[in-house]
Amino acid sequence: MSTSPSSTSSTSLSKPPAGKSSTPRRPRLPLTPWTVAAAAALAIVTAGTFTTLAGLLVGPLHAELGWSRGAIGVGSAVNMVVYGATAPFAAALMDRFGMRYVTTGALGLVGAGAVLTATAMTAAWQFALYWGVLVGLGTGASAMAFAATVTERWFVARRGLVTGLLTAASVVGQFVFLPVLSEVVGRYGWRAAALTLAGAAVLTAPLMWLTLRDHPAEVGQRPYGATEFVPRPTPVAGAGRRAVRVLFRAARTGPFWLLAATFAICGASTNGVMWTHFAPAAHDHGMPMTAAASLLALIGIFNVAGTVASGWLTDRRDARRLLAAYFAVRGLALLALPLLLTATVQPPLVAFVIVFGLLDVATVPPTIALCRAHFGHDAAIVFGWVNSAHQVGAGAVAFLGGAARDAFGSYDLVWVGTAALCATAALLSLATPGHRPAGVG
Repeated sequence: MSTSPSSTSSTSLSKPPAGKSSTPRRPRLPLTPWTVAAAAALAIVTAGTFTTLAGLLVGPLHAELGWSRGAIGVGSAVNMVVYGATAPFAAALMDRFGMRYVTTGALGLVGAGAVLTATAMTAAWQFALYWGVLVGLGTGASAMAFAATVTERWFVARRGLVTGLLTAASVVGQFVFLPVLSEVVGRYGWRAAALTLAGAAVLTAPLMWLTLRDHPAEVGQRPYGATEFVPRPTPVAGAGRRAVRVLFRAARTGPFWLLAATFAICGASTNGVMWTHFAPAAHDHGMPMTAAASLLALIGIFNVAGTVASGWLTDRRDARRLLAAYFAVRGLALLALPLLLTATVQPPLVAFVIVFGLLDVATVPPTIALCRAHFGHDAAIVFGWVNSAHQVGAGAVAFLGGAARDAFGSYDLVWVGTAALCATAALLSLATPGHRPAGVG
């Protein structure tokens, strides 16, 4: 999102429609960069709760409807791929129509998808449509590319920290509410859990409409850390075409493919394997689903600390080396997991949860920083495409993990294979150039 530094007064805002004043409109609620970040965090938390519920639905759908785990995994895979494919177009749409419109619409989509899943679904293909496509579209438009856009527009200083905080918000939605949702599934059924999330989305949407603004210039403010007033850039027409053009430009560079490959492995080793298959794998060893969900929630708690710390480190250290370290340790943890799963929660498994939690989403701030370094004002859209690779990796392992469980009766091969992928990602991270190549972005 490029901005023009040529003017330092509020009269240099983008041209308003005919007959309207160029004076910035004051919102009903006082807005600062930090309050906008807080509003964005609420939307990200809400959307994040949808991304891990699928892991709790595997058992109930298999038991009630008789679907195989592989068939259920197809729906989860569609959700993850659509989630990823939506992100770059959502970032471009935010440039065209603004974050408020896109985010409010996204929350409406996830609510509709959850309601249809709970009330109208009778076949596996409908799970792929309602949960896979509708929920995938909504969560993809209100997740990491959204966080990158907020950070880019509202902050000049502390970008790494803010990225970490907004990523942590996603983690809160993904993990911290899992025990509650698990309890709802156990007591009232999976449909009640889906409808509970739909209600949360419906309640959050109007709050986003009231509190989100597209750019600091709309409320007569400067981005945090800016020394001069920054006018709002003119809306960019042709959002879809722009997203594709940015992809074609980025795809001609080596850093894009290195970042996409490492982030695909990141998705495979988080969303794909842990968020989808950890709870069923623990249950295979005799652990109650509520206990497994509580462990995932504990991962989420440590995700918050790890992601915020990663954002702080990204402002100060080489992002490539950070990524390499994160992937190396994550791979070792996954390699050890088959030896740690038992019917009860033991200290070694808690140690795994702490380590994995600290590293789980810590890859996001350095990846966004590398996108910014290499692709400049197109960074949010490029990160959206990189995030698409993340979700392709996640979807592939979500499906293959379920298929492996059906074929071999165990998830052990899945953990070992994913650990090997993490070792590859560590090497690819070190191979990524640390500077912005001339002529890119």
